Amino acid sequence: MSQPPPPQAVDGAVLHRWAAVALHALEAARAEIDELNVYPVPDGDTGTNLHLTLEAAVLALGQLPDGAAPGETLGALSRGALLGARGNSGVILSQVLRGMAETAGDRDRLDPATWATALGQGSEAAYAAVADPVEGTMLTVAREAARAAAQYADGDLAAVVVAAADAARAALARTPEQLEVLRLAGVVDAGGRGVCVLLDALVEVVTGTAVPQPGASATATGAASALERFHGSPHEGPAYEVMYLLDAPQTAIPALRSALSELGDALVVVGGEPTWNVHVHVDDVGLAIEAGVEAGRPHRIRVTSFRDAARAEALALPDEGRGVVSVVAGQGLGALFETAGATVVPGGPGRRASTGEILAGVRATRRRDVIVLPNDADSLAVAQAAAAQARDEGLRVAVIPTRASVQALAALAVHDAARRFEDDVVAMTAAANHCRHGGVTVASREAVTMAGVCQVGDVLGIVDGDFAVIGDDLSEVARAVVDRMLGSGGELVTVVTGADGQQALAEALVRHLHTTRPEVDTLVYDGGQPRYPLLIGVE
Repeated sequence: MSQPPPPQAVDGAVLHRWAAVALHALEAARAEIDELNVYPVPDGDTGTNLHLTLEAAVLALGQLPDGAAPGETLGALSRGALLGARGNSGVILSQVLRGMAETAGDRDRLDPATWATALGQGSEAAYAAVADPVEGTMLTVAREAARAAAQYADGDLAAVVVAAADAARAALARTPEQLEVLRLAGVVDAGGRGVCVLLDALVEVVTGTAVPQPGASATATGAASALERFHGSPHEGPAYEVMYLLDAPQTAIPALRSALSELGDALVVVGGEPTWNVHVHVDDVGLAIEAGVEAGRPHRIRVTSFRDAARAEALALPDEGRGVVSVVAGQGLGALFETAGATVVPGGPGRRASTGEILAGVRATRRRDVIVLPNDADSLAVAQAAAAQARDEGLRVAVIPTRASVQALAALAVHDAARRFEDDVVAMTAAANHCRHGGVTVASREAVTMAGVCQVGDVLGIVDGDFAVIGDDLSEVARAVVDRMLGSGGELVTVVTGADGQQALAEALVRHLHTTRPEVDTLVYDGGQPRYPLLIGVE
């Protein structure tokens, strides 16, 4: 039977086939991408995050009528991806799809030139959504693919998609030259590898020929959020969250992002001309709003600070009380947070919470005012995306950038629903920031760490997100970690045991503290978290 002629333009049917083929390809490559990780413990789950995000996007296609146009199809994929986004890579993918949908508009078909433009707009949307874009990541790979596509925009569709896929693979191979952590480990970026899988799937749909995929041995690659893994140092961050819509031209956005990045962190500027959605954590609320005034017209301003925030509307929810949502890995920790009054969303390495799951948790609190504790760096962007969705529904939501469960426990310890919302957020943020976090784990692979090269089976001590100790005994490494954490002072040490119990390990650490630091109080909890025999917090 003869093959149908290759499509000369992208329509809704082509996009449906692309989504289906890409989902299958990501499922096949998921384990490989997860393993393409410089982190010496199996926390790298970029492949899983991308696969689950695209799976949510494909499910959203089921709500479309037959014969939906490309813009409508890409819009559904984008919305599905945003609500199903897991990890930073999932959020970035949703933004790429959103930018492409904006280019498609209400066109019935996208010719090669328009498709190349859509790829470029998708790349720009992804860059715009990241506060501090880093070269050598999936952002770079997507951008280089779009640039190559633009060079072939006068050709046929096959030429455009093949050029994009070839350029993506070339850009992926260069990522170790752009990120030192990748070069030292001899790997390429995991998110960039995922972009290559997506573009290769489009080549298969358009040309009818599958692109051979390298095996894991050939692409012993990728750092899932490498910068977060190796530069996740303690953050004495701002205590104010500022959000507003901004009517401004595209040309004003670069200067706005530059100004706000100097004022604070957790910066997200998404949308498109003429209206943008701005979110930032700062110490000086006035300067953050002034930056918006200089760029255009800010409106619907929401400040989580000592100032009054906008009252929630639309939902008939009780005025009293306040909800807290916490992303948690481990049944023991889940029970602990529930006892403290939080709504628990399951998460953690290998099973990151999605935007939709966190949003469902926010809604489940049945409160107008909600505080979200993401509890790991890779869930922060997802939590912020969920908060933005909840604000559109009339809720007032603040995300406290907790990067470990022990920080969330410290924040919950000072939570007081009787306080004003702004005051409670400030107090909980300060408590989280003053809690140093550490832990003990076992290396599952050879890797370069801040403490040197580790081998399989080495015991690793973590202090504030960095590997600070390498040893061969869990108890010795745990003592070294807690001693380092107490080097700058501390009054309370919280110890959380992992899935295998480790009660004897925790008791030995407590005896060490009673002997060497009798002035320090200790608390021990059964957390049940995987992969980390002990989590340690110092306040």
